[in-house]
Amino acid sequence: MKPPTKAPAMKNLFLLLFAIAIAGSSITFADGDGDNNPEKVRRVPRLGIEVRPDIEIALRTKLKTLQEQMKFLTKAKSGSLADQMAPDVMIFERAVRVALDHQAFFHERDLKKADALLDEGLQRVAQLKNGRANWASQTGLVVRGFISRIDHTVQPYGVVVPSTYSVDHSQPTRCDIWFHGRGESVNEVNFLYERMTKVGRYSPSDTIMLHPYGRYSNAFKFAGETDVQEALADVQKRYSIDEDRTSVRGFSMGGAACWQFAVHEPGRWFAANPGAGFAETPQFLKSFQNETLHPKPWERSLWNLYDCDKYALNLSQLATIAYSGEIDQQKQAADVMEAALAEHGISLRHVIGKGMAHNIDERSKVVIDESLKRLAVGGRDRVPEELNFETYTLKYNKVAWLTIDAIDEHWKRASIRASIIRDEKGLHQYLLQPNQIKSISLNFPAATFAPPFLNRPNESKGFRVILLDDKTGQQEYMGTVFSDGSGGLQLHRQADGGWTTGPLALESGSLVKKHNLQGPIDDAFMEHFVFVRPTGQAFHPMVQKWTESEMERAIEHWRRHFRGDAIVIDDVDVTDKMIQSDTNLVLWGDRSSNKVLAKIADQLPIQWTSETVTAGDRTWSATDHAPILIYPNPLNPERYVVLNSSFTYRDYAYLNNARQVPMLPDWAVIDLKTPAGNVWPGKVVAADFFDESWQLKN
Repeated sequence: MKPPTKAPAMKNLFLLLFAIAIAGSSITFADGDGDNNPEKVRRVPRLGIEVRPDIEIALRTKLKTLQEQMKFLTKAKSGSLADQMAPDVMIFERAVRVALDHQAFFHERDLKKADALLDEGLQRVAQLKNGRANWASQTGLVVRGFISRIDHTVQPYGVVVPSTYSVDHSQPTRCDIWFHGRGESVNEVNFLYERMTKVGRYSPSDTIMLHPYGRYSNAFKFAGETDVQEALADVQKRYSIDEDRTSVRGFSMGGAACWQFAVHEPGRWFAANPGAGFAETPQFLKSFQNETLHPKPWERSLWNLYDCDKYALNLSQLATIAYSGEIDQQKQAADVMEAALAEHGISLRHVIGKGMAHNIDERSKVVIDESLKRLAVGGRDRVPEELNFETYTLKYNKVAWLTIDAIDEHWKRASIRASIIRDEKGLHQYLLQPNQIKSISLNFPAATFAPPFLNRPNESKGFRVILLDDKTGQQEYMGTVFSDGSGGLQLHRQADGGWTTGPLALESGSLVKKHNLQGPIDDAFMEHFVFVRPTGQAFHPMVQKWTESEMERAIEHWRRHFRGDAIVIDDVDVTDKMIQSDTNLVLWGDRSSNKVLAKIADQLPIQWTSETVTAGDRTWSATDHAPILIYPNPLNPERYVVLNSSFTYRDYAYLNNARQVPMLPDWAVIDLKTPAGNVWPGKVVAADFFDESWQLKN
């Protein structure tokens, strides 16, 4: 549902009043039309202040002291207290070091924050030397860290531990994940200091509040999404967390993140509480940014990755309480989702703060807290009797006991309705109605099937599945029930349209898109990756210059935007062990300059020789063209190989989180005569997705 268009004068007046209403907030909003010129883009994050020499010397001296004290951590025995708690010290060292090295202090007060962080780091390392880690059992505000699997950097998060919690307490505790709002100055120093000094908007009783960092200001997408998953896993390891009473919540940019996690993983949470933010790309940018989009065909398809209104049906199995300020322009997000849910017969619970702009009023907080408290009593239902699920990608393919293993075509809607029925003997039956789906798995946890059923010796130890297909009609299958009351069944559609049991059959050596191996290019940077630097010379000078420039930019922007350190190795140092590990290889250069690329070039769908770049029946000169692509690594098909690209959105998208969506599909050919800019890495002369077998489409 699109909001009414406002006249420019009224819009500017509203933005002025809106800015006044949120004055004093740490949240940074878009600059309206000033942020709509891709040719002139302000730096995000901006370059910080110049630190006075005497203050810098003092900070670096204390930083060096901390670094010296931390050396014993590298020698700590695996599994020891010092080894386990090392990330909780490393977060302070890295936060201050990166801010000093890259001019990332944005205000004089940030320098005092850095000094306080170093003091905390020194206190913690001193405790570890004495065999203690007092903060591990501390209640209230605590900051901690983990080593990211993506790039092996330490990443911070904050928790608010209720006073009722004890490390010896065996009762699993409710956990609410809170996604923070947009803040272009929220580097690690500012994030850690705030998480050490401010409780936040909500702190329910008997609840651990998890505040993930999300790798800066990306709406918790891409590496930010992985950051949330890893932070939650770390909290579950360190505290007694009730997985059935874990929720997602957030406001502003955090509200956008909440919508995303809610619709993509509806079976994981007991509730979702999104506030303001955005829920999709095109309508929000038109409403909030006054931007008219002209997407390429593949861009429009890729909006289906994060446009939550396309996944609204999934909220039929997740309790959702949205919040908006009555006069907040970002109320648009909940309005869009309300309309999308209404199409499925679902009425959104939408709490509206009377007279509120971009903020949450106290009365609404009480209403929301009370609702979540009641929902938490029962927690999530692990075996719901009815499921409705839709997706556009196998990246998001699971809800409760149902997993979609293969679909007809990525970026087009696939859906399934599933329900539990019981026959006259009380035995379980499952009704499935798949649409645009090739393969399905049913996996039920222990105790799903009651012991009386297991103890009937003269009856089949299984459950019946009735599958309704538009083309083949009704078919029946038997799933297996195991001795612990768990159960399972996998089904796939055959070439003739009929269904049968077992996994999707593949010919030896053939490929298929599957969960976490489905593209697009940006997907490679949600897991561990390594930049492979060429040691030779490219066939052509223009290619050499472009690949060098793009790699340098990728390293810098990974640090700047995703707050990490890209791991870079030379092509001659890539080992078989690394190839066969969990590493996605990002190969820079061409087959002449990069030895790893030379090994696999002939096995890729797009051919790149000294003379031409060829995709199917289309050919371009290799003198001034280069391909970008993602593909299962021919040397290890369980991991990706990427050619000449990092994450595909660029500087222009940094200005508004709704723009931060994939800009390129599975492959593209770039005309290097057009210089790389703030939107594209050059002129895109061709781009498309591979088919479900990872081959060029006809």
